[in-house]
Amino acid sequence: MKSLKEYIKEAEDKKIAIGHFNISNIEALHGIYNAAKKLNVPVIIGVSEGEEEFIGRDEIVALVKEIREKDNYPIFLNADHHYSFESVKNSIDAGFDSVIIDIANKSFDENVLITKQCVDYAKSINREVLVEAELGYIGSGSEVKDTIPEGAGILTKVEDAKKFVEMTGVNMLAPSVGSIHGLIKSGKPHINAELVKEIRETVGIPLVLHGGSGLRDEDFTNAIQAGISIIHINTEIRVAYKEAIEKYLKENPNEVAPYKFLKGGVDAIETVVEARLKLFSGIK
Repeated sequence: MKSLKEYIKEAEDKKIAIGHFNISNIEALHGIYNAAKKLNVPVIIGVSEGEEEFIGRDEIVALVKEIREKDNYPIFLNADHHYSFESVKNSIDAGFDSVIIDIANKSFDENVLITKQCVDYAKSINREVLVEAELGYIGSGSEVKDTIPEGAGILTKVEDAKKFVEMTGVNMLAPSVGSIHGLIKSGKPHINAELVKEIRETVGIPLVLHGGSGLRDEDFTNAIQAGISIIHINTEIRVAYKEAIEKYLKENPNEVAPYKFLKGGVDAIETVVEARLKLFSGIK
């Protein structure tokens, strides 16, 4: 099987993107994997620090590894939004395929310092682990927001991206190009595809789009054509999962068997993920 790095390169060559979807329980993992397997496309499972703590670091590594080896399927595991060298190191040591060090809210120099520390550690171990960093304002949290938050218009400067990549040696970069973490009730963020293109051509490494939930289809396709290789989705599938379970319990108030009332949530996640993967992969 090809490595995650090779699948990302293949996506770039084909002008498509790999979907990255977060989980915090095994039901979400099943829903995402069901959709990816149906379409026969690679997929990345993400766990943030909080999600990783809830599901268990070693447990999620074992689950993804078991699926990959049992089915010989390109499913990969990413430590999404980790906020210190120590937490990144723990995820690398546990067996994650990629990690994200998110120090974007700190100064440029501090972001460079800690990111380089993570990159150097990843290079020191006896296997390939990709390190991604975030640069610029993309917000935080996966909650549903009333309006686009203040600061969303502060986009990553091309010259800063170039300097950052050169100083850190990072494998992938998540720049601020218009998207915001979470879902927005009033108004939709807009992706600056020209900025994506300019950053990608300048830095020479794969770019990742965070805050994909709720974006217009054309924003996704334009971003992919401009140079985005991985797209993160989280809030959309959380909302679908919650609403499906609420609906089932409202209709079946006396049901107490989790495998019955959680199944609707799994199916809802699969539906959302399948639609996104089709779009990202250019599948009609």
